[in-house]
Amino acid sequence: MRLGVLDVGSNTVHLLVVDAHQGARPLPAFSHKEELHLADHLDARNRLSEECSASLLAFVKEAIVIAEDKGVQELLAFATSAVRDAVNGDEILALIEAETGVAIKVLPGAEESRLTFLAARRWFGWSSGRLLLLDIGGGSLEIASGQDEDPSVAVSLPLGANRLTRFWLAGDPPERDDVRRLRKHVRAEIAAAASAVRSAGQPDHCVATSKTFRQLARIAGAAPSSEGVYVKRILRHADVAELADRLPRMSVKDRAGLPGVSRIRAPQLAAGAIVADAAMDLFQLSALEICPWALREGVILRRMDNING
Repeated sequence: MRLGVLDVGSNTVHLLVVDAHQGARPLPAFSHKEELHLADHLDARNRLSEECSASLLAFVKEAIVIAEDKGVQELLAFATSAVRDAVNGDEILALIEAETGVAIKVLPGAEESRLTFLAARRWFGWSSGRLLLLDIGGGSLEIASGQDEDPSVAVSLPLGANRLTRFWLAGDPPERDDVRRLRKHVRAEIAAAASAVRSAGQPDHCVATSKTFRQLARIAGAAPSSEGVYVKRILRHADVAELADRLPRMSVKDRAGLPGVSRIRAPQLAAGAIVADAAMDLFQLSALEICPWALREGVILRRMDNING
């Protein structure tokens, strides 16, 4: 079955076309994405701008044409924190559905965490034992833990790299006091959720997904994406702690010159490193293994599981 997955994220809007069958891994066939940075278009009243709405509508219309050209049989569309947080998010999605016929589902934070966990579980398998998953998105940090395909605990915190950069790190590079305040805020938020996560038990395998973790791992010496998804990539806390200290002192231009870091993502990487450092420290994780699968794959796997539903 050829599926199209339309992922409306805080940073990127992404159409992924895959060939998916029950009992088999999804095989990517085509990818089309655009950096709309929806979260940057949230105003003081938490409303997405008309410009943002028009850009998203244009992308969805383009995605429909591409999906038809690629032989997509079903289009799965979902939105995460930027639309979830916007007070006019439902209004914008209703307009898009009226114009295109595409119904974009807003994923609650906990569901986003659960679906990402499902993807990681399928990737690493049952031999990994109890999993702990971390995912730093543009708008939120997802944490999930458990030993089954459905995690025992799934938490979503408003600690996305884009969100924190916008509200806490204004300078280039940011002021030292701003960095310190952000660090304190992030650690307090994660610590407040730590007891619920620990209730799921001591993890046997700790993993991470998301562009932020992949970039941090690449800077720390992990293999580039060109070497393929089956190369094992490990991110150690000692390296993350060093990056959480160093990146905020660098300009955006200098960050963009680091291995695997794009100019578009460079502004938010310092905040992402601060979140990664705090999470690994508070959960006492010496290292994380990078998982190539994340939310999109989780959505596909859930759909294939329910194919007869």
